[in-house]
Amino acid sequence: MENEQRKAAPKSYPKKKVSEAACPVSRKCGGCQYQGMAYSEQLKKKQKQEESLLGKFCKVSPMIGMEHPLHYRNKVHRAFGRDRKGNIISGPYEAGTHHIVPVENCLIEDEKCQEIIHTIQGMLKSFKIKTYDEDTGYGLLRHVMVRRGFQSGEIMVVLVLGSPILPSKNNFVKALRKVHPEITTIVLNINDKKTSMVLGERDIPLYGPGFIRDRLCGCTFRISPGSFYQVNPVQTEILYGTAIRLAGLSGKENVIDAYCGIGTISLIAAAHAKKVIGVELNKDAVRDARRNAKENHITNADFFQGDAGEFMLAMAESGERADVVFMDPPRSGSDEKFLSSAVRLSPEKIIYISCGPESLAEDLKYLSGHGYIVEKIQPIEMFAFTSHIETICCLRRKK
Repeated sequence: MENEQRKAAPKSYPKKKVSEAACPVSRKCGGCQYQGMAYSEQLKKKQKQEESLLGKFCKVSPMIGMEHPLHYRNKVHRAFGRDRKGNIISGPYEAGTHHIVPVENCLIEDEKCQEIIHTIQGMLKSFKIKTYDEDTGYGLLRHVMVRRGFQSGEIMVVLVLGSPILPSKNNFVKALRKVHPEITTIVLNINDKKTSMVLGERDIPLYGPGFIRDRLCGCTFRISPGSFYQVNPVQTEILYGTAIRLAGLSGKENVIDAYCGIGTISLIAAAHAKKVIGVELNKDAVRDARRNAKENHITNADFFQGDAGEFMLAMAESGERADVVFMDPPRSGSDEKFLSSAVRLSPEKIIYISCGPESLAEDLKYLSGHGYIVEKIQPIEMFAFTSHIETICCLRRKK
């Protein structure tokens, strides 16, 4: 694993300079806060932010940048609607609103995924498929999401409809695959509620198995429409590889993977640990994690559906313990209930993977005040041209 990491990891700052990206809708879209800024300057800006927020806990290592910071997102989502002239449009929502910003070519999103969405947009009129109107609740097509496996090349198209009925669905699928035979599955997702959520709770496969697979750090993962899977696969290998290395697993450890999702960290860690337990609130993700373990022939990883904090507290109260806890919470960070449970379980190490440096600073303050020392802070660039930062922290329990 470590040799693979050394080969895969780029230098802290890429040699190749990326000039200013000229996106005509960057101000309206708001998705890329650093449009118009040279990539090397983006990395410097993020490094300074990390040092300002986290430098009081320990020295912040140089950020690991991307070698190719354009078109890296392998998951593309578009909302569908109409402009004032009645023309069909698709794109992201304008920041802070539900106004669709028409986008022809996003500079950070996978080009093949975008091509497929443009093809679907051009097919709607001939198939008499109306776009959904959030104000009136009328119309059918709400969103399209396309995911592409970086290693496998498999492509999933998700059509989010306000009704389970897609007119001429067989002909629609046939016409779409005629243009894009590389598509391996097409799923109809039903979202018939007035909600800001993109996906509904019901999936109907129209073509293929209803999921795709991809390989990451030597493991194969099954990805369903609602699965959480990092959108930057090249940097994700570096991210998870670094997390495993910092954990210092020798094959004798009992490991907890909190917020485990579909089991990515759990299954990668299983090759280096005695036992791994993944805990996740989302039941669909737990189901995928168990399937992923079976498909990878991994027998020393178990997955449980429930609150990770409550699970760890129950472990501590029963006298069980863990040597290492991996935690990868949402951008808002963890709550005190979870952190206190982690402290009560008293693992030798906590590997904290964060996508929000502000909330990370608050959580590190709590853990530092409750028996843990921050040994390593490693920022990793996952989201070029945006202000988002991914950080790995290694904390060790005080002797």
